[in-house]
Amino acid sequence: MKKLGFGFMRLPVLDENDRSTVDIPLTEKMVRLYLERGFTYFDTAHRYNDEMSEPALRQTLTSRYSRDSYELTDKITLNYIKKEEDQELFFQEQLKLCGVEYFDNYLVHNMGEAWYPVAERLRTFEFLNGLKERGLVKHIGFSFHGSPEILEKILNDHPETELVQLQINYLDWDDPALQAGKCYEVARKYGKEILVMEPVKGGTLVNLPEKAAGLLKQADPKASYASWAIRFAASLEGVRVVLSGMSTMEQVEDNTSFMNSFQPLTADEKVLLLNVAKIIRENTAIPCTNCRYCTTECPKNIAIPDYFGLYNNHKRLKNTGYMSNQKIYYVNLIQSHGRAGDCIRCGLCEKNCPQKLKIRDLLETVSKEFD
Repeated sequence: MKKLGFGFMRLPVLDENDRSTVDIPLTEKMVRLYLERGFTYFDTAHRYNDEMSEPALRQTLTSRYSRDSYELTDKITLNYIKKEEDQELFFQEQLKLCGVEYFDNYLVHNMGEAWYPVAERLRTFEFLNGLKERGLVKHIGFSFHGSPEILEKILNDHPETELVQLQINYLDWDDPALQAGKCYEVARKYGKEILVMEPVKGGTLVNLPEKAAGLLKQADPKASYASWAIRFAASLEGVRVVLSGMSTMEQVEDNTSFMNSFQPLTADEKVLLLNVAKIIRENTAIPCTNCRYCTTECPKNIAIPDYFGLYNNHKRLKNTGYMSNQKIYYVNLIQSHGRAGDCIRCGLCEKNCPQKLKIRDLLETVSKEFD
């Protein structure tokens, strides 16, 4: 199987302020091109694109192509589960939404320090084993955002898991908070197949500081910034597939072009990317990936990732001497969302944040700048 997967997480939308308005005709064209170029792996979850990822997948993939022409991964997201018996109902609804009779792979979503105890209380891993025994899923595993220590505990507790989906990119590889490299080594130690998510870190590794971009252009003027990031993850031993949350036809064309005849990174290229990572860290105020997990349970409907993006742009523009117009966008957003200063510090956002950001404190910072 070719190593590029299509992540149905950041699909194109008709209204940028409403992630549920998926552009179905454009998505269908993207899916068609992806399949025509020999790629077959799709990844979704119930919460993606404000709960419209699975229906969009049914409309653009499963209702149009034979079941043996693609591999489909879905996840059980415990935010939606209150009691153990809810899991069967949730799973059956996902089958209907996706328009399939089984999933090739089924993962426990977002395991880590916060959600693993919930999975144990609900006996979620046992539930997945049961699905596999019934032939409703072929392979089981979990997606993970946490420390190497909790990853090792999960793999010790549940040796039956076959797949581990990890956030791996060259910016997080040596990051002391995310420890992507160490998590990768733990998964390798236990012999698990590795699925990679966030290889371009929500667009961070595409929208590069000028100095970082210059280094990559000097090394290979024709290569896209995304190609460097995806090749970094795909070059690692034990990685089965690298997911790309593609939002445009241009991204599908680019990603499939360099992954069609994938070339692993050389040792010099790996060193180059780690140097690029240092430059990026020096130029990013808030390392948010815009996954939007933090907004799922926010009681004040605060557009947290959007505000962080505006703040990053604001700081970057100020540092380059250009006038920032980001407050205009902020004022537009607060017409339909809570202000940054409306945060009541409940902490639900931080519980759900894969990047382990101190969101409550960061919202205070944003509020001081924009409110």
